Amino acid sequence: MKVTENLQEFYRRLEIQPQESISQTTPHINVFERGDCKNLLPYSRRDYYKVTLVIGEGRVEYADKTIYIDKPALLFSNPTLPYYWQSVSDLQKGWFCIFNEAFIHQRDNLLTELPMFQMNTDKVYFLDEKSVDEISDLFQKMKCESLGNYAYKQDIMRNYLHLIVHYALKSFNQSQQEVPVNANARITQQFFDVLESQFPIDSMQNQLQLTTAKDFADKLNLHVNHLNRAVKTITGKTTTEHIAHRIVLEANQLLTYTDWAIAEIAYCLGFEYPAYFNNFYRKATGNKPKELRKLELV
Repeated sequence: MKVTENLQEFYRRLEIQPQESISQTTPHINVFERGDCKNLLPYSRRDYYKVTLVIGEGRVEYADKTIYIDKPALLFSNPTLPYYWQSVSDLQKGWFCIFNEAFIHQRDNLLTELPMFQMNTDKVYFLDEKSVDEISDLFQKMKCESLGNYAYKQDIMRNYLHLIVHYALKSFNQSQQEVPVNANARITQQFFDVLESQFPIDSMQNQLQLTTAKDFADKLNLHVNHLNRAVKTITGKTTTEHIAHRIVLEANQLLTYTDWAIAEIAYCLGFEYPAYFNNFYRKATGNKPKELRKLELV
């Protein structure tokens, strides 16, 4: 089979749609209407944060929660929390906005510090009719800005995004916002903080030091079984799965946007020999590392 015929299958294996693949080194934000979205979205870990205005009935599942949405709501998701959405009604309207870590760090980290982007907190905020109209208007303004040529349009879109998330916070009273964080959620958040602190790999002198569940457990002064249990309880995936997926995402970036030899990439990602990296990548994606570079050339 030709390389070009494998492109869609390749992205499917990585759980990344081609139109949603976003470089983590370049600030990115975009806005879409929900009219063309899929009726069924499986559990997936994306490379971006997502804020969705849901108008239409459906069911959302994340972590250990299932929430039936039968009225307009704002739904928040982040790169570390898989979610599942299934429509119940044919009418599905609204908006969604996606943005990456680079967009957040471009100006400040305020968005990630808000409750809806933390572990073990509410991700669905129901809205009254007035709020729906006002939030829809903000999404519409964001869309208009995204189509413009103004040099600082991302700053304007960021301001609209801040207004949207604060509408959600205002819809809950203070007691609802202050969700107690249990030990498992705290440990899981610490694990992800340490994991992300190793990225991006921006130099061949920058090699991953923590690549196994035991490495992270030792760093956090925990028994590895304790760490594994906490992460699995909160996210539904093992510590090793999260580490492997993050390494694959970084490998994709290095293979796509650098001219480093595959052996050099393997070394930076903590593999002693290139063959180990090739086997790891092929097991995770169904492709060899060099095949991604061939796809990018098509």
